[in-house]
Amino acid sequence: MEREKFGSRLGFILISAGCAIGLGNVWRFPYIVGKYGGAAFVLIYLAFLLILGLPVMVAEFAVGRASQKSAACSFDVLEPKGTKWHLYKYGAIAGNYLLMMFYTTIAGWMILYFVKMATGQFDGLNSDQVGEAFSHMLGQPVLMTVFMAIAVLLCFGICAKGLQKGVERITKVMMVCLLSLMVVLAVRSVLLPGGQEGLKFYLYPDFGKVKEAGIGEVVYAAMGQAFFTLSIGIGALAIFGSYIGKERALTGEAVSICVLDTFVALMSGLIIFPSCFAYNVQPDSGPSLIFITLPNVFNAMAGGRLWGTLFFLFMTFASLSTVIAVFENIISFTMDLKGWDRKKAVLINLAGVLVLSMPCVLGYNVWSGITPLGAGSTILDLEDFIVSNNLLPLGSLVYLLFCTTKLGWGYENFLKETNTGKGMKFPRQIAFYVKYILPLIVLFIFVMGYYTKFFA
Repeated sequence: MEREKFGSRLGFILISAGCAIGLGNVWRFPYIVGKYGGAAFVLIYLAFLLILGLPVMVAEFAVGRASQKSAACSFDVLEPKGTKWHLYKYGAIAGNYLLMMFYTTIAGWMILYFVKMATGQFDGLNSDQVGEAFSHMLGQPVLMTVFMAIAVLLCFGICAKGLQKGVERITKVMMVCLLSLMVVLAVRSVLLPGGQEGLKFYLYPDFGKVKEAGIGEVVYAAMGQAFFTLSIGIGALAIFGSYIGKERALTGEAVSICVLDTFVALMSGLIIFPSCFAYNVQPDSGPSLIFITLPNVFNAMAGGRLWGTLFFLFMTFASLSTVIAVFENIISFTMDLKGWDRKKAVLINLAGVLVLSMPCVLGYNVWSGITPLGAGSTILDLEDFIVSNNLLPLGSLVYLLFCTTKLGWGYENFLKETNTGKGMKFPRQIAFYVKYILPLIVLFIFVMGYYTKFFA
């Protein structure tokens, strides 16, 4: 059966960007910018995005397009005879399922908070009561299960309609709405009385703040954010490479996606920092920023229910765009491996993801006594650690080595595939960097992930 293709180049860029754009952009990025010194951190982050994230993204796209398969079978098609690169398929498959085991729960939170804000459930609450509302939600397994299931059913329903009629059509609309909402919210935030101080913090580089936070820690944080924001290493992007033709060279397409991903991250800062400074709220308040701090900001703001509703609608689009993209990958795994049609793959995976998502839901209530990474940790923390600190960096290392070494697919084959078509070419001159230096940087990120988690 011939592989379905995207209907347009725009569809490919928006869906791939939708996979990369998630809560790492719109929640974690502003939080670590606030923690590590504002604009100076942003400049360091952008530099690492270019030299770290971009080459691995190109490698994933190249493997996907050359093999015309998902990560479940792409290495089988391209690897030299007798080698074992195909064994990584199990890591890629595990990474996508593990990501959805907790990401679906968070997507459910976003939908629930959109409903709460739209129906005025935060109106008149003081800051303590807003905080209690989040704790109360976490203590309700049935409520969390219902909204997790809504996210799963909605996104698998979109994927069931096919690549062009479902995933591409809906994601295009969702991404256009997301970008439009960001612009409206950013303009509103920037115009708030007192918001100019937040704008200055965010856009005016002060490298003295980097020194205060610790240069080494800031550099590692920028490397980590640049690396993890694109969801590279588990084949989540490779599948979209298999859906595009040979008309365009892959480096230019990857640059377009990185630019869109970065635009969303930077715009989220324009929304959050002026708002926080206008209402004397710390912008580095961590996980509570979205669910406790910002609802309090909206309560204090004129027309706060409207702006809060639009914000959580934007957050819902950001989370669901990632879920749809990864579900498409998961469906493709089973279609490639088992030979199932799309309908069967959707139904079986829908049931499987619903069941696999339950430990994360129950980890905040019924199973709250389970603390796998030490006191205060949850099942979500363990699932996130396995994906973010293990499968993403190690998977990226596999893609890099596969595309650049003679033991794998090889640098010449990689260049030929990557540079086929019109547009920006991957520079042959950086061979030494991508073969020897970049893998060491990725390995450093992996080791530091363990160091900061267990020893710092």
